[in-house]
Amino acid sequence: MSSATSSKVANDWNALISETNPNCIRLNRQLVAIHSSELATQFYRHMLDAEDASVFLSHDQVKTRLHGSLQQWLVTLFNIDEQYDLAATIALQVKIGEIHARIKIPMHLVLRGARYLKQHFSELLQQEPLNAQQQNECLQHFCDTLDMSMEVMGQAYASSYDRNTRSDEVYRLFSITQNLSTEREKQKGALLDWENRLMFECTVGNPDAELPTLGISEFGLWFTHKGSHAFQDYPETQIINERIKIIDEQLLVEMQQGHDVRIQNLRKVRDETKRLKFLLDDIFAKSSELESGRDVLTKLLNRKFLPTVLSREIAHARRNHSQFALLSLDIDYFKGVNDSYGHEAGDSVLQQLGGFLVSNSRAGDFVFRLGGEEFMIVLVDVNPTNARSIAENLRNNVAAEHFMLPNGERIHITISSGLACFNGHPDYQHILRQVDKALYDAKNNGRNRVIIADIDSADNESADIES
Repeated sequence: MSSATSSKVANDWNALISETNPNCIRLNRQLVAIHSSELATQFYRHMLDAEDASVFLSHDQVKTRLHGSLQQWLVTLFNIDEQYDLAATIALQVKIGEIHARIKIPMHLVLRGARYLKQHFSELLQQEPLNAQQQNECLQHFCDTLDMSMEVMGQAYASSYDRNTRSDEVYRLFSITQNLSTEREKQKGALLDWENRLMFECTVGNPDAELPTLGISEFGLWFTHKGSHAFQDYPETQIINERIKIIDEQLLVEMQQGHDVRIQNLRKVRDETKRLKFLLDDIFAKSSELESGRDVLTKLLNRKFLPTVLSREIAHARRNHSQFALLSLDIDYFKGVNDSYGHEAGDSVLQQLGGFLVSNSRAGDFVFRLGGEEFMIVLVDVNPTNARSIAENLRNNVAAEHFMLPNGERIHITISSGLACFNGHPDYQHILRQVDKALYDAKNNGRNRVIIADIDSADNESADIES
């Protein structure tokens, strides 16, 4: 919100307070404080009646936290007395609007809940010993204050949503165009590797062994988490998604029925993979180079696209009932490398580590350089056990690696890592706080270790008001 807009809102809100009967303000403050729990219940009961609400508020832990947050928000909003901090109140509405935009709760759901808040508060006023004029004055003050709050939230929501949308589009263009020719050959190679593995299992492998599915292969993970988003405007993308499903959910399932069916369907699978390669060539041919969004030194994704990637992974996880994890890592005593060998050597180590992280990550994972010596990996489609194994293997492999300095000398480095697994919370700031805390603990408990975030660690903080 611009300073001019903020000033106008503050003036309007001040005028609203000064023009309201102090007795109404006092009574509303008392009623909201007494009935905050039932008001919050009414808000969410009617809000969740909307057909599209369950997409955003399906997680029980979120519902529990939001109910308490809404109570706190109502009490804060109407606690108008001599110490009332209007600037802080407006800032709080801005923060809530930005959170709603971040987790993509539509404003119409919030406005629906607010409408029923007004209705229920009117019923509460009717139970008080007030005449008609007093009831109307108190209800008017409640409605006007709520409307002011919704107006500020709506402005912050729109501004934040626009920024996020622009970032999503820039990321989409970036993900289309980074190293196109290299990526095309890499993914065609990954598709071929999967096909060869399937052929081996079908011809000379254990007949009772489970056949490798395309969706969780290197190619499948890349296309699900990167390719399908990068090429979303192309009709070939939908076709590729459909063919992957047919292979995994139809052809491979039938191939478990016996040897004859395996051989017959293997021919069909080979035809499907040939088709996929043609489709890949088509969509890559339609794209062009773009360099923005890449860390200059390491060529990894930079912090700019972290919100976009996390928002997409959260949506994917909630939609598919899957999991992902964040692995944040920091080079131990990196200042000593710069001090002992110079900044050129430090930059060389960062570049080598960036390449090492990419080569030791799966095709669907996202590797970021957040700045300085701190990196982050978004581990897609992993459970907590697998995520921990990946983190420990990466730590051990980095410690065993030789890093070449410009003067020809080789050195070893270690990393400290924080790991946090997605627990269903729709706001990506929640898991970021968890992984930051875990990395901090790793660095302050001896370094060269992986610390796993407590699932409830972020919940134990003072709750964000996410009504």
